[in-house]
Amino acid sequence: MSVMLRLPLLLALLLPLAAHASGFAELGRLADKGFLIGAEARLLDDREVLGAIEPERQLSPASVSKSYLAAAALDRWGPQHRFTTRLVSEAKPDGEGALEGDLILDGGGDPSLTTEDLWRLTQRLHQRGVRRVEGRLVVSQWRFGPVECITTDRCDARQRVANAYSALLSSAGVNYGSWCVSVAPAASPGQPARVTSCDSQATLVEIDNRVETKPDNSGTELNAERVTREGRDVMVVRGQISTNARPRDIYRASSDPAGQTAATLLAMLDQAGIAVSEGAITSEAEPPAAAHALAAVDGMPLQELLLRVMNYSNNFMADMLALNLVETPRGDLRLGGAAIEAFVAGIPDHGPLTLLSGSGLTPENRTSARGANALLESMFHRAALFPSFVATLQSPDNGVMRFIRRGPPAFQQQVMLKTGTLNQPVSVRALSGYFRTRSGRWGVFSVLVNGTGSTPYLSWSQVLDPLSLDLERMIEAH
Repeated sequence: MSVMLRLPLLLALLLPLAAHASGFAELGRLADKGFLIGAEARLLDDREVLGAIEPERQLSPASVSKSYLAAAALDRWGPQHRFTTRLVSEAKPDGEGALEGDLILDGGGDPSLTTEDLWRLTQRLHQRGVRRVEGRLVVSQWRFGPVECITTDRCDARQRVANAYSALLSSAGVNYGSWCVSVAPAASPGQPARVTSCDSQATLVEIDNRVETKPDNSGTELNAERVTREGRDVMVVRGQISTNARPRDIYRASSDPAGQTAATLLAMLDQAGIAVSEGAITSEAEPPAAAHALAAVDGMPLQELLLRVMNYSNNFMADMLALNLVETPRGDLRLGGAAIEAFVAGIPDHGPLTLLSGSGLTPENRTSARGANALLESMFHRAALFPSFVATLQSPDNGVMRFIRRGPPAFQQQVMLKTGTLNQPVSVRALSGYFRTRSGRWGVFSVLVNGTGSTPYLSWSQVLDPLSLDLERMIEAH
């Protein structure tokens, strides 16, 4: 064999080794199994690259998209911003507590609006002297909602759903767009379990109870599906519960989050002794200009909102924030993604970015490891925002996501990260965050691993175990 023929063969044999020697020696082995990898780790003080595999490759980041959302939200509003929900009316209560007109809930787009907030609104309305509404309860989602579904999970959720993560969106949504029912055992085995609404003594959603009470220590196995029957949401709950078991709460996305809010608030008004003569409806119309506030409640500060968005990877809250970034009413998720893209366009050396949602549920989202690191570096240098931003990331040693609690001590205790997971149409496992080296230097890393149509299922251990070893070496070496 001639030297000219041997040289290409030698280079071909060395190519996989070059990828493995890029600083991600362990992680790089996934490329041999057909997975697409984009990875980069570098120090922030001198920008030294400690490892890289195709760092500019455009791949799906899954829920790492939420890091972009968090940065854009902090940039727009600051850590202490709060979203406000109001009860307004053109009428004022008379001397007998009657409100001669509609009572309107002005949905403020608060991603964290809960039953407790609606109860505070009800109490403050009662404090204003209102005892009777001679009109309708109108839940206004004029800012956004119903929002077009652009993912299979959310579109399916309009009729049938067995999860809470694909909740539909509305600026007047409550309880993360999901119904909650509580399952408790009956007094004796053989009887149907007691299934009630979590948030009211009244039944807020129709319940199809197929849960049987079993003897002590028989085990509890429950499954639930929310279906839509004749235009009404029904929670179908199946399984068994032991007589000595504690009540279990089950959450499933509603088909109409504004309608869910209307039903929940109407029940609370009734419980507080405030009658509504004409029932409740939802509306996409803005409250009349002449309407004045009767009660208001502020949501939690943005920095606390983002803790929940990021730690629990809450898709409802993330996409609600993205919709709030749209400056005009009736926004959709594409416009929310475009608002985040516009923010990122001002980050030096980021490169291309495609976001169709802030949550990452849309598999079409694309970024690169180098771009994700550019975002992290930009936030590191914003002293007023960085504490709130970095606090949203999890340390593997004590993060709420237990599956990240693996790897050597240096990875467990000196890394802060956000994860991203998708299983359809291909497997995606993504991580992005900061690390501190042994000498206290700050670094950033981003790893995007995408499957293809021909690759098998990708578990988190397949990514976390090798990555933790690679990052440990970088941390200990510096």
